[in-house]
Amino acid sequence: MAEETRTAGRRAAGAAESGQTQRAARSAAGRRSRETRPEQVVVADPPPEPDYPRYRVEPGAGVRLADVDPDESEHFGRKKDAAPELARHRDRIADLQARLYGENRRSLLLVLQAMDTGGKDGTIKHVFQGVNPQGCQVSSFKAPSAEESAHDFLWRYHQRVPSRGMIGIFNRSHYEDVLVVRVKGLVPEEVWRPRYEVINQFEQALSLSGVTVLKFYLHISKEEQKRRLESRLADPDKRWKFSANDLRERGYWDDYMAAFEEAISNTSTDVAPWYVVPANTKWYRNLVIARTIADTLEAMDPRYPEAEEGLDQVTVDD
Repeated sequence: MAEETRTAGRRAAGAAESGQTQRAARSAAGRRSRETRPEQVVVADPPPEPDYPRYRVEPGAGVRLADVDPDESEHFGRKKDAAPELARHRDRIADLQARLYGENRRSLLLVLQAMDTGGKDGTIKHVFQGVNPQGCQVSSFKAPSAEESAHDFLWRYHQRVPSRGMIGIFNRSHYEDVLVVRVKGLVPEEVWRPRYEVINQFEQALSLSGVTVLKFYLHISKEEQKRRLESRLADPDKRWKFSANDLRERGYWDDYMAAFEEAISNTSTDVAPWYVVPANTKWYRNLVIARTIADTLEAMDPRYPEAEEGLDQVTVDD
């Protein structure tokens, strides 16, 4: 009888713990949904302008890059038409970043991926103009070092995840380990293919620890890449950006498109969505990304911590 009582007690305790776990999971899922679908929280009269949700890849939906027009710019006909809106969203990012830094509880990770000349550097320069560099960290990833290669593929990326209060930007990212390694045949398929699920679990863990993850693929056409490469060659001040390797990589264009499509389709999740952003028009690309980031930060609703009590009575001596 006593054993039955103890067994019943353990079952009741287990059921209570299970209920608490489910409630915590629902609460976390609700928070993540607000942050990764920010237009549902902060846009009073949808759709937003620019209409960034149209570029979000819904989980399980998949993406075909040929269906996304890289020349899209909605009704914004000229750069000057978008300039006031871009400036407004930059100001929003700067203000919200300051709050995020002061709150020191959560962080934001932005992942930028693109083909060569796709505009990753330009995006960082123009979207984050005016943001306090003290609260923003850019990490660029080249070929792994010997030490990095000796660890699991996520090791070097995890070390660069933004700490609390920070905005972190990955200029290239952990996705190189399902893109370049696949296209170049650096590892066999039985190695790179399971990494999709490993990446999903990694980003889920980041989300649960208070890191909001946004991922942007900057979508340019092959013709636009040709134009940008030729522009670098024609301008002596830009030739330093050109590498013969750019032409070798260009030869893998179709393979990279297939790799990007599969990677995005397999890893766009509720907690870490991908946005396929038309990027032939640089100022439109900047506007879309700035609005997405600003709305996401607003949905996160970072707040300055409470000041000490009694400060109204404090005076500063001469």
